[in-house]
Amino acid sequence: MSEYPPKTLGILGGGQLGRMSAMAAAKLGMRVHIFCPEENSPASMVSEKTYVAKYNDKEALKEFAQSVDTITYEFENIPVETVQFLQKFKPVWPDDKLLEIAQHRVKEKQFLNDIGIKTARWSFANSPQDVLNILKEWNVSSVILKTCRFGYDGKGQAKYNAKDNIDIVWNSLKSEEIIIEEIIDFACEISVIVARDKIGQTACYPPVLNEHKNHILHKTTAPAPIPENMIMEAKKITEILADAVDLVGVLALELFVTKDGKILANEIAPRTHNSGHWTMDACICNQFEQHVRTVTGMTIGYPTRHSNAQMINLIGNDVKKLEKYHEMQNASVHLYGKQEIKENRKMGHVNIINPDKNLVK
Repeated sequence: MSEYPPKTLGILGGGQLGRMSAMAAAKLGMRVHIFCPEENSPASMVSEKTYVAKYNDKEALKEFAQSVDTITYEFENIPVETVQFLQKFKPVWPDDKLLEIAQHRVKEKQFLNDIGIKTARWSFANSPQDVLNILKEWNVSSVILKTCRFGYDGKGQAKYNAKDNIDIVWNSLKSEEIIIEEIIDFACEISVIVARDKIGQTACYPPVLNEHKNHILHKTTAPAPIPENMIMEAKKITEILADAVDLVGVLALELFVTKDGKILANEIAPRTHNSGHWTMDACICNQFEQHVRTVTGMTIGYPTRHSNAQMINLIGNDVKKLEKYHEMQNASVHLYGKQEIKENRKMGHVNIINPDKNLVK
């Protein structure tokens, strides 16, 4: 299903995920055009052309669409209306339906439950009193409150305890659409990344163990040290989701493993994912190549893992401490080209690789 000459891929968003997708596209001989509101974005540094305009600039969007063969996006806060407008001109994968589900936490949780995937208990709230009512109904003293839209890396969420002032916590979220989530006493957090092509073939990477600092992913261990039955269940859940949304592209499903051995879905990322960066050095076909392949009409690649890996995010000033990684024989450093260091900003990542002779023979 591959084509020659290679296609030109359009990417909405200019961040590091777009950058690494553009680099994967270049490996496949493709050209990449970026559309984003920011000048000098990480993705623009490695792409043929960048359109700098707002996501509601229809004239610029049309020009962008006419310059490429197919379009994708690198983060889920692209307006759904933008994708729907672009679909008039060129195919956009994943499509607007998945994007709309992933952008709204209530729609996301409801969709997961509707297709038989279990989550923590949740409820919608549009007033502080709704939160107090749920505490009584669930017979709990604390819950997690999250904005229904635009929350990531710990933003747009707060823990509420019965002893707190509900009005202060509610107002801190600056939203009238809040989802209440049960606090899970989990053993660990894992995620699974799945690729699915236009003919419905899927390929899952192994579940990985994720560790966070200040609500930001700090370290991913691949594969996750969990029992085989949990590995199979996590993959099955993710493939059910991919089929249910008729995925074309890559998505990640974040999951909780509870202390009593249950697996609960947490969040959908309709794109490549931070917890999949290890695949760049430990797999034959990494998550970014999978994404490019599938959205441009190629079949999925084999997610063959030849090494065990740890991925460590370089957050803020961590990027100034690279010497120890450069001196390690099994460390691969990936920097995103961001010029300004900011607190909690993802500046790059390091993959520490341990080849496993039993995996590839």
